[in-house]
Amino acid sequence: MIQVMSDYGYLRKRYDMEMQFLEVRSPVDGALLGKVPALTKEEVDIRMQKAKRAFIKWSHTSLYERLSILYQTAELLEQNRVELAELLLHEVGKSKKSAESEVIRTAALIRHTADTAKIIYKAPMNGDNLGGYKKGKVALMERLPLGLVLAISPFHYPVNLVASKIAPALAMGNTVVLKPASIGCLSGLYLVKMFQKAGVPEEVLQTVTGKGNEAGDYAVTHPLVDFIHFTGSTCVGQAIAKKVSLVPAIMELSGKSATIIFEDADLDVAAKYIVGEAFSYSGQHCSAAKCILVMELVHDKLISKIAEYMKLLVIGNPLEVNADVVPLINKKSADFAWAMIQDSLQKGAKLITGGERQGNLIQPTLIDQVTADMSLVCIEVFGPVLPIITVHSKEEAVSIINGWKDGFQAALFTSDINRAILMAEELEVGAVGINGKTERGSEYLPFLGMKSSGISVGKMRYSLEAMSKVKSTVVNLTIE
Repeated sequence: MIQVMSDYGYLRKRYDMEMQFLEVRSPVDGALLGKVPALTKEEVDIRMQKAKRAFIKWSHTSLYERLSILYQTAELLEQNRVELAELLLHEVGKSKKSAESEVIRTAALIRHTADTAKIIYKAPMNGDNLGGYKKGKVALMERLPLGLVLAISPFHYPVNLVASKIAPALAMGNTVVLKPASIGCLSGLYLVKMFQKAGVPEEVLQTVTGKGNEAGDYAVTHPLVDFIHFTGSTCVGQAIAKKVSLVPAIMELSGKSATIIFEDADLDVAAKYIVGEAFSYSGQHCSAAKCILVMELVHDKLISKIAEYMKLLVIGNPLEVNADVVPLINKKSADFAWAMIQDSLQKGAKLITGGERQGNLIQPTLIDQVTADMSLVCIEVFGPVLPIITVHSKEEAVSIINGWKDGFQAALFTSDINRAILMAEELEVGAVGINGKTERGSEYLPFLGMKSSGISVGKMRYSLEAMSKVKSTVVNLTIE
């Protein structure tokens, strides 16, 4: 069992209070994995003040020094990938393969972040680039840090979506206070230790643990915070936005990711991608295929192929098998997913396969004859359920997707690349995959949604730019 103490103990003594901890239990077998402090407002203040005081010194370290630390962190992650993957397996119920993949991807993300920071950190601009100016004027464009970044991460990628916030913030010279989700916090804290072991001073990278509606709510309104990077539900993101004033932010929020299947699609390829993306980690990620819109002419064939590929899914306890479909993160999530399934069936949808539940483990479920107004379609569900809507035209498919309040990602399967590109332009979503998964792809690419699926753009260059400000120094040269 892990017990994270840090230096919180003396604060409890100072305020004459008993140390309070939150238990971290495995969603797989209920085992007690560790305890983390449930911080008071006074303790959050201390964390914030430490990070703020450390800003001046850290921001004046050289870019080379900061990026060297990031490269070293990536090395440490790869060296410790087996141990961290084991923690991910127990703490959030990922399969061994998925857990190791997250760690390896995270190391790559940190390296890419450091590589990109070198490119955008400083750049000259000659005066004669624009009309009306001569060669004697040169502007030196430099990106400066904002100050203290508050990073708030979710449970489903407790390593990758922590690193995507911490790495760009540190690279640009900011200090960071991390508030990890209560579920998955041990994995996030493990990553923090890797950053610190690589050379990040402890005061530069602080952590706040506790319940979101207590420590988290207080942290987002803290006057020392200069930037917020949040990944989580739209309702929480909206609540944060209402509480803060003039604090810039990146918010990666809820979203439906739809897949559209045209008559000329390669149905075998489409079905394989759909099943892999819809049911991996039991659909507990925002880019999972959440809804299929299929043209009537190929509806029956697609359903048949999806059902066949679903038979290949490995279902069960990730401690025992390398499972695709695992127990959901907690009973609340399982109850919600199950309620959405039952609601759709009561309203006339047809169960094709699945529809069974053992505790928090829901069998991969395929539901046909779903209509666009059903809650299963309109609301994001973190669970192994895939609804099918029959459509009769491209226009109908676009209308359904653009009618949702959020617009995260989409995928199109067709052999007509012209139609695909033109349709992609019509869809009000952050990213469109053509003949592939509903995912953005490489860590180099932007991570965003439209409408209520997010504010600003995350990952790589975009996070680096968001967590910094531009300063230009104009030099007037004397030309003989």
